[in-house]
Amino acid sequence: MSKKAAQTRKAGYFAVSPLMIFPETMGRFSVYLKQGGSYVLYCGPDEPFSEEHRRNLHDNGVEEVFVLSEHKERYHAYVEENLGAILADEGIALKERAKVFYTASVSIVDEVFAKRLPQSLDVKHFNRVAALVRSSARFLSMEQSLKTVASFVSHDYKTYSHCVQVFVYTMAVLSTYEHFTKESIFQCGLGAILHDLGKARIPKSVLNKRGSLTQEERDLVNTHPVQGVAMCTGLPEMGHEAINCVLFHHERMDGSGYPSGLKDEALPLPVRVIGVADVYDAIISNRSYAKAVSPFHALKVMRDEMKGAFDKEVFKRFIGVLSGANIV
Repeated sequence: MSKKAAQTRKAGYFAVSPLMIFPETMGRFSVYLKQGGSYVLYCGPDEPFSEEHRRNLHDNGVEEVFVLSEHKERYHAYVEENLGAILADEGIALKERAKVFYTASVSIVDEVFAKRLPQSLDVKHFNRVAALVRSSARFLSMEQSLKTVASFVSHDYKTYSHCVQVFVYTMAVLSTYEHFTKESIFQCGLGAILHDLGKARIPKSVLNKRGSLTQEERDLVNTHPVQGVAMCTGLPEMGHEAINCVLFHHERMDGSGYPSGLKDEALPLPVRVIGVADVYDAIISNRSYAKAVSPFHALKVMRDEMKGAFDKEVFKRFIGVLSGANIV
């Protein structure tokens, strides 16, 4: 065994598909092959990984290559930079692309909330979110993408994963409408993935409280749409459609929502879609005050116990999208 191979045995590694390493790109990380119990350097950080390299590995049955654990952040940054190309590459299995999308999305949005930003969402984080929405919108409109992404959905409620999941459902439903432009889809996607941004200003002790909130705590939580708008107003590319989605996602068709008590036609269509997706994802998740229920039961609760709250046509489309993905 070479000295190099012996040294690498002591290091930590994580496996990735060779199809995740894009030709003629350099990600500032090394790629290793596993031979017996050792990891052997295959491609260094300054060596472009060629199409021939990638296909040879895959065609010869090499299903995993390895990256040093200490380079995990570099690898994730590389995936983020190439996400659009990854999601568009039909040579990569749909499940693999869905996994990459979900992992990257949750990681990006988690960082937004982990910062606990007191004033506003900084441009750097916003640009990452915007790039994510642009690179994944087309992928999420594909017929089989929701079904595949759904297998990775978390049912333990966390604000950041919830935002990603609402984004996924929203994109799937909006793709059933023909009149939305590419820019409108992007704006609605931004609004969906940032809809709960204002919760970054709400104390975790309140958000994660077990049992009923006091009226004071409830009033505080109910400020999160306005807080969210305050945190992202003025950011580049954050248009009025996205702002509306953040501000009005808790409004209801019967006027029972907040913060403005809007109703009926006063609610833009994308807001109605996000409202349905938001409630559905919350009900199918384990929250601090309620256990998760099945998708079928969640839809039944929304239909029978929340009559008048949702746009009937949007709700019908939502059910159709879930049914098409074999989720209900």
